[in-house]
Amino acid sequence: MKISICLLIFLTAMIAPGNLYAQEKQTVGWIEKAHITPGDITLDAKLDTGADSCSVNALDIKEFERDGRTWVRFTIADKKGQKVTLEREMVGVKKVKRHGCPNQERYVVNLGICIGNYYSEIEVGLVDRRVLKYPLLIGRNFMAGRLIPDPSVEYTTKPACQEK
Repeated sequence: MKISICLLIFLTAMIAPGNLYAQEKQTVGWIEKAHITPGDITLDAKLDTGADSCSVNALDIKEFERDGRTWVRFTIADKKGQKVTLEREMVGVKKVKRHGCPNQERYVVNLGICIGNYYSEIEVGLVDRRVLKYPLLIGRNFMAGRLIPDPSVEYTTKPACQEK
């Protein structure tokens, strides 16, 4: 009986008007346009619930020091060939397990990403993704509790965020 009452209270709270958890989620396609800041560039992004974190196609990656801290300079490009070179402070190096390939170490930086109405500054791994169809992979660290990818649709929204 106590379990039934607890379940009823929980379910009522989940569907009640004003429930932030239910209202914050946005359904999007498994492929969407994502706006990256800084850099003011829009990329095609694959939303992958099997990936822990995000990664972006980064070329000419160079590590350097600024004010006693490690920074990374890299270039990203969209499908039209627009390129932007960014300099971001490195927040870490991530070891990535790859299926059928050797493990890889990737520089990690913070980038602002906007998909639909959701914007977040998130850790993103820098990797050469030229052999892959989509230059940006969106992982669970960005989607969790906010975006629900629908595998039956693509390009359902355009980036429409008020970046902070």
